[in-house]
Amino acid sequence: MRFRPVAKTLFAGFVLAAFSGLSGQLGSQMGLLGAGGEAAFAADEKRKQTRRVPTMSESTYKKLAEAQELIDAEDYLGALNTLNGMLNRSRRYNGNELGAIHNMMAFVHYNMERYDLAIEAYEQVIAQGDQITEGLETTVIYSLAQLHYTEENFNEALRYMRLWLSQAENPSPEPHIFMAQVYYRMNDYPKAIVQVETAISIAQERGTEVKETWWGLLKYLYFEQDNWVKVIDILEILVRDFSKRDYWVQLAQVYGQEGHEDKQVYTYEAAHALGFLDRETDMRNYAGLLMQSTVPYRASKWLQQAIDDGIVEDTSKNLQSLGQAYQLAQDVDEAIEVFEKAGTKSDDGEIYARLAMLYLEKDEYGKCTEAADSALTKGGLRKPYSTEVIQGMCLFNRDRLTQARRTFVEARTGARVAKDRAVERMCSRWIAHIDNEKKRRDALAAAD
Repeated sequence: MRFRPVAKTLFAGFVLAAFSGLSGQLGSQMGLLGAGGEAAFAADEKRKQTRRVPTMSESTYKKLAEAQELIDAEDYLGALNTLNGMLNRSRRYNGNELGAIHNMMAFVHYNMERYDLAIEAYEQVIAQGDQITEGLETTVIYSLAQLHYTEENFNEALRYMRLWLSQAENPSPEPHIFMAQVYYRMNDYPKAIVQVETAISIAQERGTEVKETWWGLLKYLYFEQDNWVKVIDILEILVRDFSKRDYWVQLAQVYGQEGHEDKQVYTYEAAHALGFLDRETDMRNYAGLLMQSTVPYRASKWLQQAIDDGIVEDTSKNLQSLGQAYQLAQDVDEAIEVFEKAGTKSDDGEIYARLAMLYLEKDEYGKCTEAADSALTKGGLRKPYSTEVIQGMCLFNRDRLTQARRTFVEARTGARVAKDRAVERMCSRWIAHIDNEKKRRDALAAAD
């Protein structure tokens, strides 16, 4: 069963999920201030400090501690007054002390959502050069990258991330995921893909978790490039490691889109066995695939079950699909029962036209005539003359030759207008057959 190209909305949620942790990461990395004024940063291992930085005076330490208490109490304006007061004093601070003061100011501005001022404060920290510890410097660089991302200064965010990576020891996968997000926002999908795959490679080499959102982001990026081979590869990983309804359905749809009909059916079957096909569209697609895969009995079984369970609504359209499945499975009685119910819900006569054909197959000519009448009365038929042909056959078998002939004449006229030569010729043969039958009967009556 071929599907139209997979909708982007099916994939967009995974990009949002990949971004969702960004603000939390930023806050945690900026917000843990120690007594010495350094921000704590969750790295793979503690970095060695090789710089000898100026010591912090006891008075500076105490004032920073006062500011920290105000921050803990969420009195951010009070904390800023204390920190600005320190900078306005005549005492000359060394670079380590200035770095600590500006670092704390940056954190306050961040919590007040004044990101531009936080950036300025962090830049003052970096300006102290080798008078601040390497740990503080690398942490501030990372924070600057994320703040520039928040402010949509994407080139600056990338510049600081490259600087951070050049200084970081054995970085974890997360910084590469962050860079991938930056490239994604810049619509540079190839570079975003490189960063995600780098992150995944690092995690796999270390034997650590490859997060579901990373695969989701990578899948979306390949989806944007119409690289369906890669999309399928990633979806196969997701259904294996993070088995969810959306992944199974997406995989089935992409298989169908790329012409892998057998895999599409198997994927839907697995999803159904796992209980993931809990939406009407899922079950309708599944049943349609089973019918096209020449297993209509299973299609009728599962579609009937879905209707009974309330997953699929018993609308005229859905009942017609169920009736077709029964018909293909050669369960004519069940098909008729379903079509009769569908006909009462339909606005046009197509279902009654199908019923007329089924009644003709079962030699129930009276019901066939009634169904054909209902079909023609309701209207909306694609080929009303075809239904008139069925009606004419049923009338003939009921020995109503005059009515049958009139019906075939009407059908032939309709077929002629539609330029359906095959039906037109068939109607002419029936008319000739009826005329001959009448002559035969007249001859027999005269002989008696």
